[in-house]
Amino acid sequence: MDLWLYILLFVVLLLLRVPVAFSMIAASMLYFYSHNLSAGYAISSVVNGINSFPLLAVPLFIFVGTVANQLGIATRLYDLARAALPRLRGNLAYVNLGTAIGFSWISGSALADAASTSKVQIPQMLKAGYPYGFSAGLTASGSLMSTVMPPSIPAVLFAATASISTGALFAGSIIPAMLMALGLAAYVFIWVRRHPDVAKRQPFVGSMLGKAAVRVIGPAMLPVIILGGIFSGWFTPTESAGIAAVYMLVLGAIYRTLTWRVFWNAAKETVVISAGILLILGASNLMGQVLAREQVSRNLGEWLTGFTDNPIVFLLMLNVLLILLGIPLEAPPVILVLVPILMPIVAQFGIDPVQLGVIMILNLMIGSLTPPVGAVLFVVGSITRRPMGELFRGILPFLIPLGVVLLLLTLFPVIVTSLPTLLGLM
Repeated sequence: MDLWLYILLFVVLLLLRVPVAFSMIAASMLYFYSHNLSAGYAISSVVNGINSFPLLAVPLFIFVGTVANQLGIATRLYDLARAALPRLRGNLAYVNLGTAIGFSWISGSALADAASTSKVQIPQMLKAGYPYGFSAGLTASGSLMSTVMPPSIPAVLFAATASISTGALFAGSIIPAMLMALGLAAYVFIWVRRHPDVAKRQPFVGSMLGKAAVRVIGPAMLPVIILGGIFSGWFTPTESAGIAAVYMLVLGAIYRTLTWRVFWNAAKETVVISAGILLILGASNLMGQVLAREQVSRNLGEWLTGFTDNPIVFLLMLNVLLILLGIPLEAPPVILVLVPILMPIVAQFGIDPVQLGVIMILNLMIGSLTPPVGAVLFVVGSITRRPMGELFRGILPFLIPLGVVLLLLTLFPVIVTSLPTLLGLM
């Protein structure tokens, strides 16, 4: 079996809706069989793909996010934002965005953020007279910050696969995530100016703000513990994930909302999500063996350097490819398959791997928000139970500020690298 037949088989299996991991394994095993390679070698490749201490952070951060969802942390953040911004015209739209920013420091997953915040914020905005397309589009696009802002699960996967510092990638993601928030806020400002009849002010109540602020003190300490520990060098990202998981359980006990049912649901969801990611990780390592034998990285690198020697042109081409891949596929399989191929190539172009990581994650997130099959769209649509056409039309304007941020990160790598360099992580 040659390389093109191998790729064709993999694509056909995906089109037949075979899960990504099993498509990788099936195509790779047939390749191994056709080249007289042992099954034992294939099995060891799968096992070696998940035998990594840094990857322990993945299920732990997933557990933190699922517990936060079960404990109603998103509701507490929403109450604080609503109490703090009543006099601002279009306050519920800014509250939506503020809640997304706060929750992004906790969950690490756009899908988890979209699921939890959609239940809280969209009904409130509809009740206040905001159109469904704008409300759902803002909620869906705001949820993408959870996958860019640390603790980001795709960032952990990228760092482990690319063998770079997770702390450096976390630090490099903070400014881009805040630029995403700024870009979305700019669009909200423009929309509010055009719809003054919907975006009405509300009275300020100081007692409500005080109560809401007290209720979020506990969750607000979580990113301080995670990032403060990592950036100070007190513990590794994996250790910080373990500490964060314990902290969330203690927080649930203090709030008296952590029951055995809540713990069981969070543990079960963590196991299901983690098992899927780790299976893809093992399968991608098996596929990586095939691609390495076929010298894909070297051949592709030679072709690209012959096509262009400009790193910006290369990144612009990569942006288009990643967005297209992010529409039908979730971030983990794309990261795990492409990163081993791309790392030697970006080295030839002199591109910093931290910049590549942030750009890659943001590209895939924009893809997950792009009609017709973006994963985040279907999460929001399944919760709101409204026609998908309304959501598709509502989401399109929000892709513009996100695309502008992506272009800035592509053209100006200092946006990504300045904070890690300042903290001595690069």
